[in-house]
Amino acid sequence: MKDSDIRHRFKPDNGFLKIAAIMTMGWTFPGTSAAADAHTIAATVCIACHGDDGNSVIPTFPKIAGLQEGYIVKQLRDFRSGARTSEVMSPVAAALKPEDIAPLAAYYSSRKMKPGEAVDREAAGFGKMVYLDGNEESGVPACIGCHQAQGVGYLIYPRIGGQHAPYVAHQMKDFASGDRSNDFGRFMRAIARRMTEEEIQSVAEYLVGLDER
Repeated sequence: MKDSDIRHRFKPDNGFLKIAAIMTMGWTFPGTSAAADAHTIAATVCIACHGDDGNSVIPTFPKIAGLQEGYIVKQLRDFRSGARTSEVMSPVAAALKPEDIAPLAAYYSSRKMKPGEAVDREAAGFGKMVYLDGNEESGVPACIGCHQAQGVGYLIYPRIGGQHAPYVAHQMKDFASGDRSNDFGRFMRAIARRMTEEEIQSVAEYLVGLDER
């Protein structure tokens, strides 16, 4: 399938990222895979960026509560292998023992993502149109086709409803630039490159307030 057949880089503060990376690199992780140990990792290592329950309060860092278990596992493995890179997550994932990944993913997947509230309602309204209908003229497909109504995701397609707008916009721009290619890279790059800055920011703004209810 050709790409034509597919129907402000938000950069975190480098100083903060380096501090977070240094903090996490000093931790050692439990060797067992019980849920209690997954919670220990979450409460001692992941909490700084993602919050104990996976609902990050820092727009730079994604909410991971309620994400598909398989998706979380894949991202952690990709960070470990280098298929996906991050100043913070790459060293954190590398420090995890392989047997810790599945229970940690199960823990966060079982949490409930807490949606936020769109700041720019006008932008969110435009984002809703793009999310539901796409842009036929530019070849941007409707996001709902993969991520479902309310952005809950489906199987291999991650939940994006309720996510921080700056994080979503950042990821879309990384797909467009080629900096991220570990998840359906070819297709997501083609989609992101066809989206205007306004479309990216507006869709991200719309997603903030989406809830699974």
